[in-house]
Amino acid sequence: MDGVLKTVEKTTRTLQLFLTLVAVISLVVGGIGVMNIMLVSVTERTREIGIRMAVGARASDVLQQFLIEAVLVCLVGGALGITLSLLIAFTLQLFLPGWEIGFSPLALLLAFLCSTVTGILFGWLPARNAARLDPVDALARE
Repeated sequence: MDGVLKTVEKTTRTLQLFLTLVAVISLVVGGIGVMNIMLVSVTERTREIGIRMAVGARASDVLQQFLIEAVLVCLVGGALGITLSLLIAFTLQLFLPGWEIGFSPLALLLAFLCSTVTGILFGWLPARNAARLDPVDALARE
């Protein structure tokens, strides 16, 4: 009986490690997607950024704008992910009446926190690039 318990514990630890790795890889891939979206946004809005800076916007204003946009993209994605997981869990409970699937409020809060941190980390480079644009060069580009 002791051997079976050790095997179950080892299998559980291995499964937790695997799921953690999958989650981290998914978070990085999602962050790279957000960074690409923000880089394209900066490229397409170069003239707008140049105009804002020419009429008095500071580099910190532009940086803040793009960081907020990146965080909002991540928060919307996080909210959709949490909503979808709750819907799937409740649907499963309808078809599997003996099972009880629960979500801790702490886990949901951590998911939103991870979304925010992902937006800040992966939105920093595009926001910094936007803030460093020279208004004259930005207005000259087409």
